[in-house]
Amino acid sequence: MAQELTPQDRARRVKVLLFDVDGVLTNGDITVMPGPDGKAVEVKSFNAHDGMGVSIARLGGIKMAWVTKRKSQAVAIRSADLRIEHVYQGQSHKTDALYKIMADEKCTLEEIAYVGDDIIDLPVMRLVGLAIATAQARPQVKAVAHWITPLPGGQGAGRDAIDFILDAKGILDKMIESFLDASNPEARKADIGQGNM
Repeated sequence: MAQELTPQDRARRVKVLLFDVDGVLTNGDITVMPGPDGKAVEVKSFNAHDGMGVSIARLGGIKMAWVTKRKSQAVAIRSADLRIEHVYQGQSHKTDALYKIMADEKCTLEEIAYVGDDIIDLPVMRLVGLAIATAQARPQVKAVAHWITPLPGGQGAGRDAIDFILDAKGILDKMIESFLDASNPEARKADIGQGNM
């Protein structure tokens, strides 16, 4: 009988990390305000710790993707700030994006991690090598997860997932020191958002 893999065993194989957005990288609130032209403007709040985690993960060779059902300019702006390699918005069936990312990155399902919080994430979570649920995820999502973040979505769950993977690989502290190295050009390019400039 084959021994069950631990979450750390699964994390050590990860090459690509996929995130849902609403409820994972945000707290799940969707704030809609009227713009000056009368059209809706959607506002989302992203956690700075998650952004720092993306920068550290990149130094560790992890590719990242955001896969979300909603379409939002806020997601486009924030993902551009963080230089996310793959961004798929408007995804009713997230497995479509999963297979495109697999092909682009030439990786296997076992080499992919996915962080989700609601039932729309279940099809992908059931397929990938490491399924991660956020602390406030729906019970059905936690039931299929290999690991659950200590923090809820929008409050550092993304960083929890990144730290867990890099720690399992034994490189978390090294990547932090690499980020802090003033001579590292990659660290200098990390998360330079434009804001209202």
